[in-house]
This record gives sequence, structure tokens and C-alpha cells, in this order.
Amino acid sequence: MNVLFEDDGQLKAGSVLADNDASLQVEAVSGKRLKVKAGHVLLRFATPGPAETLQEGGRLAAELDPNFLWEVSEDGEFGFADLAREYYGGAPTAPQAAAVALLLHASPMHFYKRGKGRYSKAPAQSLKAALASVERKAREAEQIAGWAHELVEGRLPDALRARRSMLLYRPDKNALEWKVLAAACEVRKQSPVEVLAACGAIPSTHDYHFDAFVLEAFPQGLAFAPWGAIPALPDLTTSFVRAFSIDDASTVEIDDAFSVRELPGGNVEIGIHIACPALAIGRDTPLDRIARERLSTVYMPGRKLTMLPDEVVDAFTMKAGTAPPALTLALEVTPDGTVVAQTTRVERVTIAANLRLDAVSSTFANDLPSPDDPPWTAEMRMLWKVVGKLAAARGKDDVNRIDFSFDVDWQAAPGGRIAIVPRERGSPLDKLVAELMIHVNDTWGRLLADHGVAGLYRVQSGGKVKMSTRPGEHQGLGLMHYLWSSSPLRRYSDLVNQRQLLAVIDGRAPPYADNDASLFAALADFEATYSQYAEFQSRMEHYWCLRWLVQEEVRETTAEVIRENLVRFTRLPIVMRLPDLPPQAPGCIVRIGVGRIDLLAATLECRVLGTKEEA
Repeated sequence: MNVLFEDDGQLKAGSVLADNDASLQVEAVSGKRLKVKAGHVLLRFATPGPAETLQEGGRLAAELDPNFLWEVSEDGEFGFADLAREYYGGAPTAPQAAAVALLLHASPMHFYKRGKGRYSKAPAQSLKAALASVERKAREAEQIAGWAHELVEGRLPDALRARRSMLLYRPDKNALEWKVLAAACEVRKQSPVEVLAACGAIPSTHDYHFDAFVLEAFPQGLAFAPWGAIPALPDLTTSFVRAFSIDDASTVEIDDAFSVRELPGGNVEIGIHIACPALAIGRDTPLDRIARERLSTVYMPGRKLTMLPDEVVDAFTMKAGTAPPALTLALEVTPDGTVVAQTTRVERVTIAANLRLDAVSSTFANDLPSPDDPPWTAEMRMLWKVVGKLAAARGKDDVNRIDFSFDVDWQAAPGGRIAIVPRERGSPLDKLVAELMIHVNDTWGRLLADHGVAGLYRVQSGGKVKMSTRPGEHQGLGLMHYLWSSSPLRRYSDLVNQRQLLAVIDGRAPPYADNDASLFAALADFEATYSQYAEFQSRMEHYWCLRWLVQEEVRETTAEVIRENLVRFTRLPIVMRLPDLPPQAPGCIVRIGVGRIDLLAATLECRVLGTKEEA
């Protein structure tokens, strides 16, 4: 005796070795012996053999049309043997019965399984939808094959070009375009980014990284929301001073400027002037919502994304030839630079000059005036005296390190040409600007604290820096009231703090109470966003370092050992590990061979060539 039975979702045939009513011992066509429940047996037959029955049944099933069987089958529930009898016009042979069973089993769109060997025809609408789905999938498969072939050949189909952003940055694994790309990746044995790059979908490696950041940080795009016009400013007295700023040549958001004015009696007034956009940008206004969303200007080599619209920046930046409103900290100092009094006021300040860092000499650090001194040297010499006193009062040593400035000339070459220039931090000019900013932030932080007004402070304890609405120790600076307030055009924290300062000066209730939930939310969002922007700036600086190596065709360079196999390049701000570096003392200079550079992945492969002494 032979049987046709269902096992693990498949129809099989075999010879019965033992029939125990509830179950059978069966030797399948494959030769494997199985225990089959009686309820899984669909057909018992004597001839032909099980192998021949399956083979012939499969051949006959291939000749059957499931659509025709669906048409002729009854509406109710039926057995496969009944349908086989009706189709073949009499008692079916074992292969014929098996053929119908195989077809019904393989046609779940047409027939629904209802039990052992029993089925019902699918409703007409369900069948129509299922067949349409099959047809659609067939068309998709054909489309996938065609587009994938184009990708493999190095051509980018228009349909994929339109979904470039999704494919590169936010892949939808269910999208047809992604399935096409995945198929091409399988053939080319490359990553999706590599395949798309080979097809010209990434014309610029710089834009590849930039667009990824924009999609992550600005999902609604870079355009500013409508904000109307700048509100009318209050009438302000224009100070009699002539102020000057000191910034990078590319700076347009000039937040700070300085002035020096002789006072009757021999003392000198030092003015630290901070741009004052908070006069026009009130809490919960359209401009405030823009600043609240961006939270900071985004910096990167070659470009930046400002926190505020250009028109607002232009109205408040301390540009030469203008008299913008300013929040001024005025210091009365003795001729030797000792501070004897200070006051905060709101005024307009005439900006006489915008000095650039790379064009300012350090002659002001020399106590001896000279007829050859550049303009503004006398004023900066006075500032330098004040800075010396302020730094001595803080009691913190100067930090000397090498920073790097990145200058991208977009016109010099396709995709830009990069110049990376080392600059020593801790120079007299750096110290002059930094110390005055530290003093104004400390003074205004103390002003808020003395009036019991909340603010956004920077505190440092145990080496960790964080934001706080209350003043606390900043161990690195040696201060207790370090408020971020000197960059209100570029940081939302400073704009918030400036609103609080203006309220204290005017004697009115501050916009943010001590327990204001929106202040805490702004603090948390600012910290997270500021870190995100800083990390992106670091990534782009690393990218441009790699661009410089390619641009200058550098094959060998040097690096200083930090510890173990961690090294810092001497010419570029690159820190990386060299697995093949033998044990070296920290500070040792090693020679490095520059290998493969992947600008899309922003990776660099290097090998150790030896020490500098060996060379």
C-alpha cells in the first residue's frame, strides 16, 4: 500500500511499512522513514509506485489551469478527489488525483485550504486582487532587473536619481529603488555608496557629507521660516567712543568690539561692547522661534549656517562704518590697567574698524611705543595692561597649543582648494580677546546671580563641562559665575542670557523665571545641538585634512606619538592609531607612509616607515 500525505507543508508519497490506525510508518520516495499521522494522509493507492505517482502527478499538474479549475469548482467546500473525479470524468487514477491535490496545494490565491484534502474557492474579488499583486510583482521584478543592469553598467536610472537622498541617507528597504540598488550591490560586490558613486550619483564628496548632516539636523530644509520685519528699536544714546573688532577675515557675525577712552583725571575707560539683538528678538516671537530651532551657528571649513537670517545679522553685527546697538561693559581702569569700577549700559556704539586676526601684529605686547606701530596699537596696548591684571586675578596659567585654520577657495579648483595653516593658541592677541570675553561673561553672570535671576551658565567640575541655570564653579577658568553672553548672534544661550540682562538693567521682571520649564528645555536642547554641531565641524575638518593630503599628493609625513599606538600628525589635526607602530616613547616623532584615502568614508590608511632619527 502507498500513500500521498502532507508533511511539513509539502505533499509527499511513500510506501506504508506499518499501519497503526492513528499513525503510519512510511518510507518516503527519498528513502527516509517517517511517522505520519493518519489525519495527514490524503490518498491511499496500490499502483503505481509512490515515485511514479509523484512524477506523473507533477507532469499532469503542470498541464492544469488553476483559473479553469477555479471557474468549474463549486462554491462550497469540496475535496480534491471530488474535483479530480469531475475534471477527469470518472474515478481518477492515483497520478490524476495527486495532480489535482498538488495544484490545489500550490494555488493558495485560487483555493483556500479548509482541512485534510479539502478546499474552497477564493472569493472573486480576493482572487482578482491577488492576481493583480502577482502581476505587479512580475513587473517589478522585470523593472528591478532592468534598472539593476544599468547600475551594474555604471548608469544611474532617472527613477533612482529622484530617490537619491533616500538611497544614500535613509534607506527604505521596502522601496523598489532600494531593491534595485541591493541587486546591483550583490553583482558588483560593493556597498550602496560605492555603487551610487560609480554611477555619478555623488558628484561631490563634500556635498555627500554636508547633505547627510543637513538631512539629520535640518529635516525641514535650510530656509528660514517667515519672520516678518525687525521690530523698531528703542531710542539709544550713541557713545562717544570709536570701537574696533578683532575677528577672522570670514566673520560676518561680529558679536564683540572694544574701545579705549581717556577719562578726566587720568584714568581710562575700557569698553567691551557686545551686539544686542535681544532688543528686537523677544521671547516667543517668530525670530526667537527661528533661533530656538537652530540654537547655534553651524561652523565648518568653507561655509557656515547662521543661527539668524542674514538681514538680522546685518542689522546687529558690529561692522565698520555702522553704529549698532550694544550691551556695553565699561571698565574704569588706572593707567597701569587696574580695574577700579565697572558698569553695564545699553547704547549705540560707532564701529571705526574691523581688524582681522591674520593682519594684527603683536607689537601691542611691547611696552615701548614706536612711531612704526600699526593703527590701533596704542588702544590694544592699554587693553593688554588690563588683560594682564585680569589674568593675574584669575590665577590660571595660559594654555599654549597649536590650532589650525581652514581656508577653502571654492574658485581655485573644482570642488575647492584647501589651505590648512597652523596657528599658535595662547598668543598675545588670542589672550587679549579671550581674557576680555572671560571677564565680561564672569561679570554679567555675577550680575544675574546678585539679582536672583536665572541664566544659562557653563560650569566645570571634575573635568566635565555642562550647562546650568545656576552659577557654579568653572574649574578650568577659575570662576564661579561663567555666563555665556558674549555671542548672542551665534548662540541661543547667549541670546537668552542677554534678555535676562536687559531686564535686570531696566529693573523689570525677567522673561524667564527661576523655574521656567522652557528655560530648562532650551538648556537641554542647546547642549545636545551644540555638541552635534561641534561633532560635525570636527568631521568636516577631518574630511578637509584628507582632501589636503590628496591635493598636495602627500606620500609621507610625520606624527608625534601620544601613547602606545596613538599618534598626532605634526602638519595636520589628525589623530589616529597605527596598529603596526612598535613601542615608542610619548613625544617620539615617527615617519608615516600615507596609503589609501577614501573621501566618501573619510578614512585614511597609513603605515609606519620608521622614526625621524632613523631617517
